[in-house]
Amino acid sequence: MVKHVVGAHYGLRDWLVQRVTALLMAVYIVVFAAILLICPPQHYGDWRALFENQVMRIATFLFFVSLFWHAWVGVRDILMDYIKPTAVRLGLEIVVAVLLAGYAGWAIQILWSL
Repeated sequence: MVKHVVGAHYGLRDWLVQRVTALLMAVYIVVFAAILLICPPQHYGDWRALFENQVMRIATFLFFVSLFWHAWVGVRDILMDYIKPTAVRLGLEIVVAVLLAGYAGWAIQILWSL
C-alpha cells in the first residue's frame, strides 16, 4: 500500500536553489570586489561607465534575481513552518512575492535607465 504524504515536497529543489543562488551571488560579489579593487570608481561618471557595460548590467541583474529567489525560498519556508493559519500564510506569501517582483522590476528600471 502506498502512503500519500500531504505537503509541498519542495525539499531537494529548494535545497538546490538555495545553493545555486548563493554560489551565483558569491561569484558576483568576488568579481565586483575585484573590479572595485583594481580600478575603484572615484565619481559618478566612473560608476555610470561601469554599469553602462551590458555584461555588467546583466550580471548585476542576475545577482538581484538570485538574491530575490534566494529570499523567496527562505521566507516561504519560514512562513510555512511558523504561520499555521492558511489564509494568513497565503496573504503573507502574496505580499512577499509582490514585493520581490516589484524589487526585480525596480532593479531593471535602475540598471537600464543609466
